[in-house]
Amino acid sequence: MAPSKPPPKPSSPASEYKAIAAQFAEAKRRKEAQDAAASDPNAPSSLEALAAQTKEQQERISLREKVRASLEASRKSAYQTRWAWTAAFWVWLLLIHVIGIAYFTSGFLLTRLVLDERSECALPPTANSTVPDLLPSWPGKGSVDGGCWHPRTFDRAVVVIIDALRYDFTVPVDDDAAFHNAFPFLYETAVREPHKAFLRPFIADPPTATMQRLKGLTTGTLPTFVDLGNSFSGTAIDEDNLLMQFKATGKRVVHLGDDTWEALFPTYFEGNLSRAYDSFNVWDLHTVDNGVIENIFPAMERRGEWDVLIGHCLGVDHAGHRYGPNHPEMTKKLQQMDRFIRDLAATIDDNTVLIVMGDHGMDSKGDHGGESEDEIESALWMYSPKGVFGRTKPEYVTPPANAKIRPLNQIDFVPTLALLMGIPIPFNNLGRPIEESFAGAKGNSWANLAAAERVTAAGIKRYQTAYFAARGITPPTGPGTPAELWDKAESLVSTAKKQDWSAIFAAFAAYQEKNLEVCRELWARFDVKNMLFGIAIMALGVVALLAYVSRGDDDDVVVEDEELELAEKSLELQGVKPDAAASAADVAEKRLVSSALLGALPVFIGGIISSSVAKSGDWYRGSGIAALTSTAAVLVTMYELHEAVPKVLPKTLWGWMAVVFTVSQSVGFASNSYTIWEDSILLFFVSTFGFVSALAAFRLPSLADRSLAIYHSVVFVILGRVASFSKLCREEQMPYCTSTYYASATSSTSAPWQLLIPFFASIILPSIIKAYLQPTRSYEGLAPTWIGYIFRTVLLMSALYWLLDAADNGAWIPGLSETNTLKNLNVYFAQMLLGIALVAGTTAFAWAPPCVAVRATADPSNPTKAQVAILGYANAHGARYLLLPLNLLAACFLLSKPMGAGSLAIMAWQVLALLEILDLHNLTSSSIGPIMLAVLGTFHFFKTGHQAVVSTVQWDAAFIPLFSVRYPWSPLVVALNTFAGQILAAACVPLLVLWKTGPKRKGLLDAVSRALGMFVAYFATEGLATMMWAGHLRRHLMLYRVFCPRFMTAAVVLLVVDLVGVGVALAGTRCSMMSIGDVFGWAE
Repeated sequence: MAPSKPPPKPSSPASEYKAIAAQFAEAKRRKEAQDAAASDPNAPSSLEALAAQTKEQQERISLREKVRASLEASRKSAYQTRWAWTAAFWVWLLLIHVIGIAYFTSGFLLTRLVLDERSECALPPTANSTVPDLLPSWPGKGSVDGGCWHPRTFDRAVVVIIDALRYDFTVPVDDDAAFHNAFPFLYETAVREPHKAFLRPFIADPPTATMQRLKGLTTGTLPTFVDLGNSFSGTAIDEDNLLMQFKATGKRVVHLGDDTWEALFPTYFEGNLSRAYDSFNVWDLHTVDNGVIENIFPAMERRGEWDVLIGHCLGVDHAGHRYGPNHPEMTKKLQQMDRFIRDLAATIDDNTVLIVMGDHGMDSKGDHGGESEDEIESALWMYSPKGVFGRTKPEYVTPPANAKIRPLNQIDFVPTLALLMGIPIPFNNLGRPIEESFAGAKGNSWANLAAAERVTAAGIKRYQTAYFAARGITPPTGPGTPAELWDKAESLVSTAKKQDWSAIFAAFAAYQEKNLEVCRELWARFDVKNMLFGIAIMALGVVALLAYVSRGDDDDVVVEDEELELAEKSLELQGVKPDAAASAADVAEKRLVSSALLGALPVFIGGIISSSVAKSGDWYRGSGIAALTSTAAVLVTMYELHEAVPKVLPKTLWGWMAVVFTVSQSVGFASNSYTIWEDSILLFFVSTFGFVSALAAFRLPSLADRSLAIYHSVVFVILGRVASFSKLCREEQMPYCTSTYYASATSSTSAPWQLLIPFFASIILPSIIKAYLQPTRSYEGLAPTWIGYIFRTVLLMSALYWLLDAADNGAWIPGLSETNTLKNLNVYFAQMLLGIALVAGTTAFAWAPPCVAVRATADPSNPTKAQVAILGYANAHGARYLLLPLNLLAACFLLSKPMGAGSLAIMAWQVLALLEILDLHNLTSSSIGPIMLAVLGTFHFFKTGHQAVVSTVQWDAAFIPLFSVRYPWSPLVVALNTFAGQILAAACVPLLVLWKTGPKRKGLLDAVSRALGMFVAYFATEGLATMMWAGHLRRHLMLYRVFCPRFMTAAVVLLVVDLVGVGVALAGTRCSMMSIGDVFGWAE
């Protein structure tokens, strides 16, 4: 696309300037003549002549003011137009990132085809087999009353899920941990009455989120990683499952507890007995559990009104999230569960089976979601006074001492319960029957066990045949394949004698295990084409971003002569630009956005039409191709605007340092150990920059500048070291890392000494900010009131919030804690503080005048005249904009734990030190500023108690200002807590340009946009690198533990900084610059 030609100019700039200069000279001669006449005593004078002269002068002044006002309005309108096109460019870039990430994710995060088939009671999977059944016909065979596919054992089932019940919580352990030996009933019963109960480890398939675990526990299928994104969406389960089979066979199901069941299985439960409770309020340890306990015993007395009773308790899980496992509250909660199950077991009759299980475990901090051993290891306990459970070996009588011994897959629960209750096994099941449930009280009922294993295996074979057909995949054949193992097992059945039942059981079990292995491999197939397409979109977006920021540095023009400024404004009013290059700069973003739209719309519309007509292809195919063509069009336009290939490579040491930091960080993500220790690498970058800055200070000519540069560099490094003491270690860092973010490595609460950190920060931080503003006399206007009083008060009240929270957690005031008085008070307290920080703060920022003051003093040389000084003039832009990130800091300060609040206070101090370093070294237009700001944001992401793993997300932050989950506020609060470092860094980007900048500097909007581009380029490069490495290492053992979570973190962070860049940084720049322009006039 050829660049559009500028509009024709009425005359050359040189001739216009000459005309204005001539007019100015003529006016000057007239003024001199008037002064001479006034000083001549012999000159004629009259009141009429003086009045005429005064009137003429007033008319000139009035005309001049009208011209000035018109020019100011014109410049303001031009600025608003340029800002709108700049914002539109960044919105376009955000869309490119969204499309690239979505395309890669569609090929990388695995999905599974869900089949619509349903199992039926009258059609067992062995119906068409030529091999006879292993069991003789039983009464009621093929019916719900007798058992559809296997003889029914129980009429009713009571299933209690104790959320996050880790296996070691249920077995004796020789230590004093708060979470051990507090729940002995399960183990004691299994040992004392092995025919009535058994206890075994119950291993969950990651991701270990409750919703995904409930899907596995009811369908018998394996989750895929993409399911994690639906953890909080409440999507109903459509595929065949236990509850669907219960309903289809006329069984009545009652549910008590976690409302996740209501979201997954709407309309399945008996409304008169069921009770659902909010599941996301992790601060509430008792409401759900008490509701289950209060309602389940009355339901046990009404056995004729239900067949399956489900109770889901959340207290153990919430105690882990709120306090960590090693806390007295966890002991109390486990003891409560122990009493509850003891009492419940006493109500069970011979026709009822009681099942107690955990859906997942928890890590050392009480969190879950990943695939660490502590997170996947839960417990399963089954009990019936009928005494039908047995062990196939004598050594199996004692429950395993740990979860590594004889573990069960959680999907094994599905066929076990289905066969015990006489209903069909769900069609998509991949699990196998649990031995103890079918081996008989003496452990020698091999025929029954083999029959249960065979009918389950036949169902798996039927499912696999349907799945391969639906996907158009040829099943594997040959030695060692499931097909070969199935034929071998069936041949044993056709020739078997009674003594061969154990061999038949083993053969079908081997088939199931091999089939499960094949399914794991099958659902680990990646769509490489979509992954490469997404990488290409992201890569082209990074190239476009680098080309955008590599334009030549803007010339900073400061106009000092008022008359020359008026002359320039006059030319602008006539449509003449003094600088020919300015016209191109004014329309650059407009040209880029127009090119992007022209490159994208035809392809996008064509793709949608093609997809609709052909009825094939991905719905987003058109958007992916449109993203590529749009970015290519933007790159062509950039080349035409610059008329040369942009010079991306730096020319200075600082520029190379920025490149090394960005590239080395991105390349390092290919290593799992580098990724695991990323926080230490970032600390090295912070220290390196401060060290180089201190060395470079010796080259400054002024002693004062050298001293200040060294001082700020040393402060920058020391603050980084202090912040590094805040650590939340990930599992892979053990035992070489010690967590300090909480009171201990097994706690989710703060130590008493940590509660002092926010108080200390609230006292010292406002004074530090004041100290950075005073040298430029910028602590004027709204600054003293807002920073010195309101900002300080919000920080102090935030510190008080966490003190009250600790009092509530520790029951320091028992009466208030038991009645939730402190919790209720804290929620309203937090709402008030967030209202001040975000609502009142944003309003004050939008309407505040510049942070300057006017001082008038007598002129020493002429006492009759006054000297006017504008205090804060030299930093008018920086001081005015600083109010915005401080408001965000106040909100994030409240939403972070005490150690995190201290880290954010340190980050604010480091940002101010960085601004001074850049100013002293004259690096305000260098790429090192935005890159170091990005490094700081990422560094403090780790220092605020986070890691690039799902389990470190502090979900309880959602309940700081809220009593329950409310959209969209709960996700926004969690985002502010999680990405506080990156959000604050993105909000501070304009300060790199505006700090110590007066009202008359030109090119500020373009400079801010370029600085934002460098900042986003760091995260875009990081996102591209993690995307590439995750794709390349998709078969790596640590993919889902290290590389996939790091990619997901980088992708989310990139989108967050894009949104903050447009919605906060650019919008705040517009608001601040308009405030300055309205007072001091528009410089461009």
